[in-house]
Amino acid sequence: NRQVTGTITVVCAIAAPEGIEAVRAHINDRWNVHIVTGAIDSHLNEQAYIVPGLGDAGDRLFGEPRN
Repeated sequence: NRQVTGTITVVCAIAAPEGIEAVRAHINDRWNVHIVTGAIDSHLNEQAYIVPGLGDAGDRLFGEPRN
């Protein structure tokens, strides 16, 4: 039974409190986690977009159609 420990650094341009908490919830106590973000916006809307944020940055980057 191996014990794996280490440091994880998460780097993002914009985050929401819900996303930061989701990362923390999925990382166990054996990992030292650093979250580096350019800004923390207020919340996620009902489509899980960061508000005020960028909307769906992946769709904007890859040119996916909007519904």
